[in-house]
Amino acid sequence: MSEFLVGLLGERLVNSEKAEVDVQSLGAKLSLVGLFFGCSLNAPCKQFNGSLCEFYSRFKKTSEHKDKLEIVFISSDQDQKHWQDFLQEMPWPALPFKDRHKKMKLWNKYKVTSIPSLVFVDAATGKVVCRNGLLVVRDDPKGLEFPWGPKPFAEVVAGPLLRNNRQTTDSSSLEGHYVGVYFSAHWCPPCRSLTRVLVESYRIVKESGKKFEIVFVSADRSEESFKQYFSEMPWLAVPYPDEARRSRLNRLYGIQGIPTLILLDAEGHMITRQGRVEVLNDPECRLFPWHPRPVLELSESNAVQLHEGPCLVLFVDAEEEGELEPAKELIQPIAEKLMAKYKAKEEETPLLFFVAGEDDMTDSLRDYTNLPEAAPLLTILDMSARAKYVRDVEEITPAVVEQFVGDFLAEKLKPEPI
Repeated sequence: MSEFLVGLLGERLVNSEKAEVDVQSLGAKLSLVGLFFGCSLNAPCKQFNGSLCEFYSRFKKTSEHKDKLEIVFISSDQDQKHWQDFLQEMPWPALPFKDRHKKMKLWNKYKVTSIPSLVFVDAATGKVVCRNGLLVVRDDPKGLEFPWGPKPFAEVVAGPLLRNNRQTTDSSSLEGHYVGVYFSAHWCPPCRSLTRVLVESYRIVKESGKKFEIVFVSADRSEESFKQYFSEMPWLAVPYPDEARRSRLNRLYGIQGIPTLILLDAEGHMITRQGRVEVLNDPECRLFPWHPRPVLELSESNAVQLHEGPCLVLFVDAEEEGELEPAKELIQPIAEKLMAKYKAKEEETPLLFFVAGEDDMTDSLRDYTNLPEAAPLLTILDMSARAKYVRDVEEITPAVVEQFVGDFLAEKLKPEPI
């Protein structure tokens, strides 16, 4: 276990007293590590740090599992004094300030898109145990549910569900159905826009004869707002007063922002977290239930995924949609191989694959990342690290792509700033 943690965090951390902490000395009983991603200048991070300190102190004093948990601070601070001052408030160690490369690797590995964020990972494997630790601290202040591992959807959602005519049905009615778990709120304009599209998608899928249901998990700020918003929806909802169940569902799927649409298969296993993108890209629902595709054609609706981690983007000289097919066929076997490899390890793939033609969206991306106008152009863009990797060669072959991907994953490539 200690060897794995050294690979994940490095050999040494640092504590509030500026002393080095040997990662191998964190303890043989350690089974769970909470990675706290934050920044000293962020007010919600400062506020959450206070709650986390109370939670940590209580857990270490009273829990029978006190030796099984450690927290490590992963900072995005740019100023060392600000970082040091914030660290003074923490009873746990942190990644050294100067180890920015390791920090970015962890941000990408665990797909952190907002702060504060607390991700609990298995100390022996690095696999995510709970993605939304903020809710753990809020909902389980005494740590009684340690280690906060995922439970089956059917168990977490269990209980009565509402229809907008005020009738209720039991969650057992979802058995054998594809299920969309829809996290949304009336106060959120992108949510309302998606809901209008989703109502039509729901109708199309239901009329095709497929067993499909959606469960709305509200983030509305009042029950009145919930009722007004839910009146527009033809599907089911978790009752607004059942805050505990809504929170458990948020925790189960590590929701960091809304709108989010999670798609589950008939056994309750996740198909995709990208239901929002899929619904917008496929208004006729031809690809339902939207299993992940190895290669995507870059569009305005899926461009948000460029910010979720490193992405390989192959730019080609193509203005019509069909002209992108040869480019997709070129990189698809490599993308499929990578997806299969990480699926076997029960991990998310570390790289998304896109092809991009010639349109306003592509022009904006090239301008933003300061890429040359060449086509074809093979790139890996890491927006969160503000880094790019470019392979500008005359002919792009599968061997060139595979070598480029392999070198990137092995950290052999030198990044250029975006």
